[in-house]
Amino acid sequence: MAEIDRMLQANEEWARRFPGSKPVRPARRVAVVACMDSRMPLFGMLGLEIGDAHVIRNAGGVITEDTIRSLTISQHVLDTREIVLVHHTECGLMATDDVSFADLVEQATGRRPPWAARAFTDVDDDVRESMRLIRESPYLLSHDVRGTVYDVGTGLLREVA
Repeated sequence: MAEIDRMLQANEEWARRFPGSKPVRPARRVAVVACMDSRMPLFGMLGLEIGDAHVIRNAGGVITEDTIRSLTISQHVLDTREIVLVHHTECGLMATDDVSFADLVEQATGRRPPWAARAFTDVDDDVRESMRLIRESPYLLSHDVRGTVYDVGTGLLREVA
C-alpha cells in the first residue's frame, strides 16, 4: 500500500471522531512559524488544539517573502497578534550551504534555483535573524514575536533572547 493510501485510510478513521468545524479566526490569536521537520509535533508540544493558531511551516522555519505574506494575511484578515518561531536542533539546513545546495539542484536537474535555501550554521543566530525580519516588516500590524529552539532529542523548547 502506498503511503498516501495509508494517509487516506487514516483520514477516514479520524473523520469518524472529527469534532466539527471551528471558527476561521485562531482562538488564541497566535501564528506559529516553524520548520517542516517531521520530528516536531507542533500541536502537542505547544499545547495547541485545532482552531487555536495559524501554523506556517517551511524548510528551516525561515522568514521568506511568502512567510511575511502569510503572516500579513493572518494579522490583517484573521486577527492574530502574536508570533512564535520554532526552529530546532539538528536541522537539515545546517548540513549544507546555499551555494552547495544550488549546485546540487543544478547538477540533478540542469536548472539552478532562483531562490536561496537559506542554510545556516547557528540555530540561535537564525532565530534572531528571523525575529529581526519580522520586526522590520512594514506590513505587519503586530511585531510581537518570540523565538524558540526545539531540542529533537529531549522534546524541550528553549527561548532565544
